Amino acid sequence: MAATRLLEWLFAFYFLTHIPITLCVDLQGLLPGLYPEVLTQWFKWYTASAKDSLMANPPAWFRSFVYCEAFFQFPFFFVATYAFFKGSCKWIRTPAIIYSTHVVTSLVPILAHVLFADFSKSKHPSPKLLQERLYLSAIYLPYLLIPLLLLCTMLLSPQYNQIEKKKKK
Repeated sequence: MAATRLLEWLFAFYFLTHIPITLCVDLQGLLPGLYPEVLTQWFKWYTASAKDSLMANPPAWFRSFVYCEAFFQFPFFFVATYAFFKGSCKWIRTPAIIYSTHVVTSLVPILAHVLFADFSKSKHPSPKLLQERLYLSAIYLPYLLIPLLLLCTMLLSPQYNQIEKKKKK
């Protein structure tokens, strides 16, 4: 029970921090020119320093994931933050399974692109290129691992697997 509560706090923190990340970073690829100069400059610095070409110049397939984040995931961040801070909200199980499954299946092609795109042009990528790819993967990896942990928790935790008995009046 204490381990589940610790996980709930982790999930609450994840969703709470994901709100400003989505608003200030992720949506800049969809809404250029809408942000204050300080956020635009930070975004340019991030994409250049992390060599994040997906964010700097998002291809259509990546933009589709960002649209899903904006319209489906973003509203869920508020609901999930509330549910996991409150704790023991069994009703969050199904939405959390849907969310985590979607995110995990979205992150697999993103990480595959980050790790393996354009390697076919060079049979032996430079150590610097490998280091850049691993660095960028490390930035994206928590957005795969935490939803995967969320999915496993919702599927395997006895606290979220129990069927609530309806009270008789």
